[in-house]
Amino acid sequence: MTPPRKNKTSRLKSACGALATVLVLSGCQAFGPTPTPRGSLLEPEEYSQLEPGTSTRADAIDLMGSPTTKGAFDDNIWIYISMTTHLVPMDFPGVMKQDLVVLKFNSAGTLESMRTLNIKDAKHVAMINEITPTPGTKINALQQILGNVGRYNPMQNMMGSGAAGGQGGMFNNSSGPGHFGSGNSL
Repeated sequence: MTPPRKNKTSRLKSACGALATVLVLSGCQAFGPTPTPRGSLLEPEEYSQLEPGTSTRADAIDLMGSPTTKGAFDDNIWIYISMTTHLVPMDFPGVMKQDLVVLKFNSAGTLESMRTLNIKDAKHVAMINEITPTPGTKINALQQILGNVGRYNPMQNMMGSGAAGGQGGMFNNSSGPGHFGSGNSL
């Protein structure tokens, strides 16, 4: 009876191995990057119909919709941004494809120029580890601790001048922080 058991065990191991292989291979597609479109849908057939000198803002809106953004200092510059990204574990989304169409109009609303850019034209900006200086006094931790000694007394507002017509104790609205009273002020 031992040989049939080994035969059943080996068949079970083979079946489990085949099932694991199928699951791993099918999981590769499930865990692969899923492209996510963002921004405007830019089709070359649409923006190639725009002609500098003859097309207007209304033509651009009819063909491509409203712009993603406008120029920071010039409302006559319209920018259409299209991007396809995918999630990267524990990082910013990865950019698979990026296209930009920049339209420049004159003051009359006629298209002056059109420029297309893609991810190859991007300029990557690196962060630096320097600290931006801020003006003001520099105090250390000991000065901060000792500087606050005696400034705040939680019982101060509860103590009025008594029944002889004092300030009203804790119900007085003119004392405390923000009321230029004797509370926690500098």
